Amino acid sequence: PKMKEDNCLHAALICLGMLCYSHAITTEKLNHARPSLHGHHEKGKEGQVLHRSKRGWVWNQFFVIEEYTGPDPVLVGRLHSDIDSGDGNIKYILSGEGAGIIFVIDDKSGNIHATKTLDREERAQYTLTAQAVDRNTNRPLEPPSEFIVKVQDINDNPPEFLHENYHANVPERSNVGTSVIQVTASDADDPTYGNSAKLVYSILEGQPYFSVEAQTGIIRTALPNMDREAKEEYHVVIQAKDMGGHMGGLSGTTKVTITLTDVNDNPPKFPQSVYQMSVSEAAVPGEEVGRVKAKDPDIGENGLVAYSIIDGDGMDMFEITTDYETQEGVVKLKKLLDFETKKSYSLKVEAANVHIDPKFISNGPFKDTVTVKISVEDADEPPVFLKPSYIFEVQENAASGTVVGKVHAKDPDAANSAIRYSIDRHTDLERYFMINAEDGNIKTIKALDREEIPWHNISVFAVEVHKQHQEAKVPVAIKVVDVNDNAPKFAAAYEAFVCENARSNQQFITISADDKDDSANGPRFIFSLPPEIIHNPNFTLRDNRDNTASVLVRREGFSRQKQDLYLLPIVISDGGLPPMSSTNTLTIRVCGCDSNGSLLSCNAEAYILNAGLSTGALIAILACIVILLVIVVLFVTLKRQKKEPLIVFEEEDVRENIITYDDEGGGEEDTEAFDIATLQNPDGINGFIPRKDIKPEYQYMPRPGLRPAPNSVDVDDFINTRIQEADNDPTAPPYDSIQIYGYEGRGSVAGSLSSLESATTDSDLDYDYLQNWGPRFKKLADLYGSKDTFDDDS
Repeated sequence: PKMKEDNCLHAALICLGMLCYSHAITTEKLNHARPSLHGHHEKGKEGQVLHRSKRGWVWNQFFVIEEYTGPDPVLVGRLHSDIDSGDGNIKYILSGEGAGIIFVIDDKSGNIHATKTLDREERAQYTLTAQAVDRNTNRPLEPPSEFIVKVQDINDNPPEFLHENYHANVPERSNVGTSVIQVTASDADDPTYGNSAKLVYSILEGQPYFSVEAQTGIIRTALPNMDREAKEEYHVVIQAKDMGGHMGGLSGTTKVTITLTDVNDNPPKFPQSVYQMSVSEAAVPGEEVGRVKAKDPDIGENGLVAYSIIDGDGMDMFEITTDYETQEGVVKLKKLLDFETKKSYSLKVEAANVHIDPKFISNGPFKDTVTVKISVEDADEPPVFLKPSYIFEVQENAASGTVVGKVHAKDPDAANSAIRYSIDRHTDLERYFMINAEDGNIKTIKALDREEIPWHNISVFAVEVHKQHQEAKVPVAIKVVDVNDNAPKFAAAYEAFVCENARSNQQFITISADDKDDSANGPRFIFSLPPEIIHNPNFTLRDNRDNTASVLVRREGFSRQKQDLYLLPIVISDGGLPPMSSTNTLTIRVCGCDSNGSLLSCNAEAYILNAGLSTGALIAILACIVILLVIVVLFVTLKRQKKEPLIVFEEEDVRENIITYDDEGGGEEDTEAFDIATLQNPDGINGFIPRKDIKPEYQYMPRPGLRPAPNSVDVDDFINTRIQEADNDPTAPPYDSIQIYGYEGRGSVAGSLSSLESATTDSDLDYDYLQNWGPRFKKLADLYGSKDTFDDDS
């Protein structure tokens, strides 16, 4: 049916085009055809003569309909000149765009035909040139004339959208008429001719949720309160139709996917009214008890929920935090629980949205509450001491078995098991204390000394009788109370000096005391002389009442010759109850002083030298000692200067006294620059196996074939045989060894340094300078001197 409708439409358009064509030809012949009048003149308004060349025809344009599919070529128009008499002498020629290919002309009649189907969307017009010429001579009879052939549009192109699919977003619950997106279509037909390019938009799918404006293509919401939680995505089909939307117009469609974006229009809601949880009384603070979750159908930040505890008897014992990844409220323990004290708790938890949209505040409070009931489970707990720590006191020197104090622990469980006590011996290594295992009484085992250890810090264990793994530990500090059991003593080892010329009542020393006891049993110290010497004729004592005392001279005229040392006993008493005292002896030396009281000498022997050796005798003894020392020094010096000959020459073969210096080291004093291993042949290093000194375990029998003949005079064979026997004998200790220095290196440019070799060769070196080196080098000078010297000696 559609094809039939299109064919009918084409036929109607063709007929309309033919009518227009006939009318155009007729009008043109009537209005524009003129005879060829050459040389015609017209006079202007001001007398100016105008010349105009007359042509045989004048026209502007022809029209041809596009997409013609008839069997015959389409007649575009007819050209005719006034000079054409119809005798066939005039020939019409057509040139220009498409001439001869698309457009052909009958050279006799001047009819122009279109031989191909034209498409306006490909080319809207063609420019051609027509000319009339003499058929026989091809001489132009008229000047060429240009004209245009326009392709007349038909509605052959449907509208096309810019995109095949569109995607758009619009907030949920938007008001009716909210703009969503604008879609645009285009039509390739001629917008200036008819309604072929006049588009109208309509919606095919998506009602009643959305609508589209017919002229602009803007899609708008059509229903109020569209809920994303009910339906999030909509598929809308939009149609664009030409011909102003009338019947017969062509159309195109596009798909638009519209997504509702979320807004916070839903409050959180708990799925149940009560949550039941349980926790052990042994749980530690911070441990998770359980989780609650309020459901919010919104997403993103609109669905964020924060949890809080707003009421309940467990507000001080529990807390709640928000897990934003799972949107759950995490109930955690805040303080330690005690099953025996309270067995259950109740909490009122609130869940509220974090972000609230003011537009939807009328939808109600965006929060919800739920009740959380938490039951405490009994746990097997260790014993608990009544106090976190204990402090006791006991007097020092108390008798063994004295009670120090009592600790007490109980089983917090309902079973209330019996408790046994013990002392951690790592805290009481000296075993000063013991504890009653049943009642917790702590007693002393031996006497305590406050001056040695003033505090004892021990630990006491409490365990259940039937559950040994359940134990508790408490620190116990025991203070040793001081008793006055130490007498005061001198604070230092005093030694006083008094001048021989000291004046009466002159103070020469101040003493103080020290007491190991506590301050309550120590100062104030009282200093005094013993009753038997309270009237001491030489010295007297004055208590300064500040825990110090001053010793004074009672008389004048001390003499070191008569007595150079005095011992003064002093009694020191403390302030304890009962007080304790001790007698301390002060040593006083008599010294010689100058007039200012400065000490010169406290030595009493200077006055008794006459009783011993005289000064002359002492000098004689010292002189003898010095002489002896000088003799010893001279003897040692002469001993060191004694010279011995370097080489002892005897009347024997000189070969027995040759000392060979084969090395090129740092000289005779350099003992570290030469390595004996370098004398070995490096070609044999890899095969060298060092011998080990081991105790022989069996007797080695040499092979008879290795020994040389008895009368052999080949020393080299003899030595090689002995070396082979020694190397192959594992029982031979290395007492005797042979070192071979037969290798002097490869390619040495220095040559041999052997003195034996140099003695047998003609050398150009001059050794006469050895004669000037002294007697030590006389032998070398004789051996290596000049030939004249040898001749003289001979």
